[in-house]
Amino acid sequence: MSEKTEIPVSEPESPGDGANGRLLNGDSASSFKYLPLKLDDAERLLVYAAETGIDIDTKTSDAILKARTTDPNEWNKEIAANFLVAFSNLAAKLKPITVESIWIRGEPKPGVKTIKIYEFVVILLAALIIPFSLVTFFTSGISKAINADIQRANELAVKLGDQLRAMQEPDSKAPIQNRSQIVPRDLQEFAAIIRAIDARAWQLNFFVRCSVLDPFRRTCVWSNNPENLKELEITPGKAGDPTEATQKIAVFQKVRYFAKSVDEFVSVTYGAMATCILPVLYALLGACACLLRLFEAESKLRTFSLPDFHIARLFIAAIGGSVVGLFNNFNDNLTASIPPLAIAFLVGYAVDVFFSFLENLLQPFKRRGDAAPETSKTTVRDQ
Repeated sequence: MSEKTEIPVSEPESPGDGANGRLLNGDSASSFKYLPLKLDDAERLLVYAAETGIDIDTKTSDAILKARTTDPNEWNKEIAANFLVAFSNLAAKLKPITVESIWIRGEPKPGVKTIKIYEFVVILLAALIIPFSLVTFFTSGISKAINADIQRANELAVKLGDQLRAMQEPDSKAPIQNRSQIVPRDLQEFAAIIRAIDARAWQLNFFVRCSVLDPFRRTCVWSNNPENLKELEITPGKAGDPTEATQKIAVFQKVRYFAKSVDEFVSVTYGAMATCILPVLYALLGACACLLRLFEAESKLRTFSLPDFHIARLFIAAIGGSVVGLFNNFNDNLTASIPPLAIAFLVGYAVDVFFSFLENLLQPFKRRGDAAPETSKTTVRDQ
């Protein structure tokens, strides 16, 4: 008896048939484009569970091992579905352990790239913050010393002026030895303070590249030439001479004008840096400190996961640091006075607190905005 041979009849392919149809229905190996890529992750989790003694059911491990021993080009729906379920169960079983936090001997340790990025950012911030902070510290200290010396020199200038006027007033009744004279000690102290003010002003002028014109025509490469300091010294043997006191008062006026001009120029220049640039840098430094602390905690708990670099937090910290100076009452509720740069660091470290502060500031405006429509409705009803 001959067997009847059936000849397949080709039917027109529908939109769901053919190569495209097999892709949509999942009958082709090319449909599983991404699942085979997760085999390494699943195997890594499986090895970690075995090393740490975590009990994994046989069905889960068999599904993963079967997917591993099967050529990805020969995967079908059943293998893909079983692998997906097994991978999900394994990830849930090991939670909060993540694939990125598991290190297997012979492979690069997890988070190495992240820590290198943080290291680069911190070094870059330190390279900017340290010079700015040092210059600000030096200029601030020199400026305070100049102002203190000028205040003392003003008092001595007034005192010497009174002595000069007293010597010029005719007083025939008093003998010559009893008349007012220039006190040598006052003039010597006055000349010493003038030299100190001039030296500090010249040092301060160096930080702004000698932008302020020096009254003694010195430059940034000027050395301590005694010829240039003759006007600042007292002529030997004339510590009580009125002419010497008058000349030193005139020199003091030139030195004082030079020192105040340099001080104001430096205050504007580096004050702008301290107000606009340093808060942003300190906020970024605070954000890096927070991210490093978070990275350390995640590394200990093996919960580290991608993305490695929290660039969004750094941008938020930079924005917070740039605007924190606008809010003078940001530390009203704090028991201790905190410098603005320290507040900028705290803003970068805890940006959520700063944004909560901004939300509290917006509450009166929100209530006012909600009350406006109610007022308009009441007016319409009255009409």
